[in-house]
Amino acid sequence: MRAGVARFLTLNLWGENGPWAARMAFIASQLDALAPDVIALQEVRDVPERVPNQAAALAAPRGWHHAFAPTTAWGGGHEGLAVVSRFPIGGQDFQPLPHSTETEGRGVLSVRLDGEAGGVWVHVTHLSYREHEGQKREDQVQFLDAQVRARETNGQPQLLMGDFNTAPENDEIRWLAGQCTLGGRRVFYQDAWAAVNQEQPGYTWCRANDYTDRMAWLQRDRRLDYIFVTAPRRDRRGTVHAARVVLDAPALEPTGARLFASDHFGVLADVQLLADPPPPA
Repeated sequence: MRAGVARFLTLNLWGENGPWAARMAFIASQLDALAPDVIALQEVRDVPERVPNQAAALAAPRGWHHAFAPTTAWGGGHEGLAVVSRFPIGGQDFQPLPHSTETEGRGVLSVRLDGEAGGVWVHVTHLSYREHEGQKREDQVQFLDAQVRARETNGQPQLLMGDFNTAPENDEIRWLAGQCTLGGRRVFYQDAWAAVNQEQPGYTWCRANDYTDRMAWLQRDRRLDYIFVTAPRRDRRGTVHAARVVLDAPALEPTGARLFASDHFGVLADVQLLADPPPPA
């Protein structure tokens, strides 16, 4: 990978559902091949004496850093959002999203990546999931944009990642992509997948994944998971160089059952964080 480019992965971990310990081991086994620098995680469980913090479990063997923010009390512990990073974490903040409730917490975890990342902010989120909750998601994406704008620094790129629970053709996503107006405003973020994969659907919630059967009342074969990047700069900061769906192929358990990483597939993107050197005089 070229200098100044970092690799980002977003994945809904699906907590402790299904064969969660085997799934976590499977995810960990895939990380070396995927080689992400930063991982944005949703539905992360931290339940004392039963489920060790899942973000910490992925970070510790690599000597990486992690940040975790609980969103909902769950089973004697919490479910939440997390960032795992090989870059040092220089700051973090959590804010609840509009329409967050005690039993269904929705929020955004913002983390500043320091060191060679150059002080880049990344934001991980998880929006309301029901198909009729589009208006709630519209409020939520506008709140997310405000969090990004509050951290604008010298044109540094920022990334907004997570499970947005809605497809690209819906206004929540179209607004982020600069294709419609909400609240009298327009914005523009690069949808990393769409930036380099115009002719492919990029589904991350699929009937091909056996684990989606548990929520088969939700429409499947949709792209719900995104990596958004602020607009690219003339010096190439923020340029999306590659993006692909990952963790979509199952392993076989000893029983012969198919073991998927989660009920969601992940999204991986290579994004330029540092400016290109100036041309020679």
